Amino acid sequence: MKILDTTLRDGEQTPGVSLTTESKLLIAKKIDSLGVDIIEAGSAITSEGERASIRKIANEGLNAEICSYCRIKKEDIDAALGCDVDSIHLVVPVSDLHIREK
Repeated sequence: MKILDTTLRDGEQTPGVSLTTESKLLIAKKIDSLGVDIIEAGSAITSEGERASIRKIANEGLNAEICSYCRIKKEDIDAALGCDVDSIHLVVPVSDLHIREK
C-alpha cells in the first residue's frame, strides 16, 4: 500500500485559500517528514506560478515521489513533464457530463 497526499492541490480548492510557493514547500516538507509515499504537488496546467511551485518541490530532494495532477490531455501532461516531477496522476472523467463538457 502507498499513501498519496493531495493536500497541495486539493487544499487550494477551498474558497479563499491560495498558497505561496514558500508555503507549499514548507507543507511538502512536513508531509514528507510523515513518511507519505507520494505528494501531489499541484496541477501544472493551472498557471506558471503553479508550475514554479511544483518545480521547486520536485527539486527539493524530498523522499516522497512528487507528482502532478493531469487530465488526459497532451497539454496537461507536457506541462507536468516540464516540472521535473517523478510521476503524473492521470484523472479520467467517467460521467457523461464530464466527458461531454470538460
